[in-house]
Amino acid sequence: MTALVPPARPRAPIPSAGRLAVVDPATGEAFDEAPDQQAADLDAAVERAHAAWRDWRTDPGARRTALRAAADAVERAAGELAPLLTREQGKPVSESYAEVARTAARLRYFTELDPATLPIRDERPVRGEIRWRPLGPVAAIVPWNFPLQLASAKIAPALAAGNTVVLKPSPFTPLATRLLASVVSGALPEGVLTIVTGREPLGAGLAAHPGIRHVTFTGSVPVGRAVARGAAASLARVTLELGGNDAAVLLEDVDVERIADRLFWAAFRNCGQVCMAVKRVYAPARLHARVVEALAHRARTAVVGAGLDPGTQLGPVNNAAQLARVEHRTASALGEGARAAAGGHRLDRPGYFFAPTVLTDVPATAAIVTEEQFGPVLPVLPYRSLDEAVEAANGTGYGLGGSVWGTDLDRAEAVADRLECGTVWINHHAELSLAQPFAGIKDSGLGVAGGPWGLYGNLRPFVVHRPREA
Repeated sequence: MTALVPPARPRAPIPSAGRLAVVDPATGEAFDEAPDQQAADLDAAVERAHAAWRDWRTDPGARRTALRAAADAVERAAGELAPLLTREQGKPVSESYAEVARTAARLRYFTELDPATLPIRDERPVRGEIRWRPLGPVAAIVPWNFPLQLASAKIAPALAAGNTVVLKPSPFTPLATRLLASVVSGALPEGVLTIVTGREPLGAGLAAHPGIRHVTFTGSVPVGRAVARGAAASLARVTLELGGNDAAVLLEDVDVERIADRLFWAAFRNCGQVCMAVKRVYAPARLHARVVEALAHRARTAVVGAGLDPGTQLGPVNNAAQLARVEHRTASALGEGARAAAGGHRLDRPGYFFAPTVLTDVPATAAIVTEEQFGPVLPVLPYRSLDEAVEAANGTGYGLGGSVWGTDLDRAEAVADRLECGTVWINHHAELSLAQPFAGIKDSGLGVAGGPWGLYGNLRPFVVHRPREA
């Protein structure tokens, strides 16, 4: 079979109806722009994806070669991608370099997976086999907190399975994603990966487009429900990762000082803008004050600044709307009787900076506890019995991740087994393997991403029967 060769000619851009300003969250000022495409532009993008799919689906060996070349290209371009990612997203540039490395690793990981042909074992006089076929064009809709990493989490399994992808990044972070597409363009045939950028209703139009066969979305629960409704019109497959409100349960035998750094950064990495960050801490009443002070000390001493500054540990919140949400949730909690052991306010400087905040005396019913804050704010709540802590940890509509912290690992694992979530960690949090399934329960999602499950989520079974004898 003929290998897939990327075209030598330059690619014609999809027509754009306007421009989209891109803001540096460290300054609050626009520094660049991207195309602000409209719903009418989606037809051209999806048509490209369909045209490319005819050949892309036919040659697994050529796909593997192309994806390895794409991974190599991403690694070579890290010096361009990482600073641009920090400029539009806000995270420390060291974290952006790590995100670029993870993007390349994921592209390479899926080249090592092959869907297995499975025999059907029964007594009939026919031989049955289950084979696998790609679905067709995939719509990938990505949020602003990890634009490249989450793009690769959708692109890599979809392309490895033989699908093509139309990718829509957040309007807050379109630039690094557009650069990513440019970087891999020499490795991928035209139309295999197409980027569309713009404000809503562009994403809604893409999810509901009749030419799309699989919609994979990461974002909020309300938008995820809307995406599912849109995809239902064409009965497209849907994979949804809808955030979480992860609880960390500390046991009586926990060594507070030993775990305090890990716990703090599990909550505050990327300024708390991580779907499976620790968003609530439940500490034994006897240890509660020590836990609060250990975390508050780290919040007060963390270096907050522009992500391009080499000494920065915490950058800004990504955008003005999210900053306002974090500020409102924190003020509401303080108004209900919570106390800020550290932070509790917006920083008086340009940009979207909020002081790293640790809250104590928080009512269990406060929105900062029951809803996802997605920012640098962490409530720490005491408990008097382990059953009470587990019930509280399970007591929200989310079920993405959770963790248990203690010295007796067998006991910690027994408690972990009681948490209602898709992934649980013991003495750490939010560390993922490329080979593991990633899925939430309840409002945290639908479908499975990651590892072989992510590959099969982009395939459909195809059954062939033939007589055992002529």
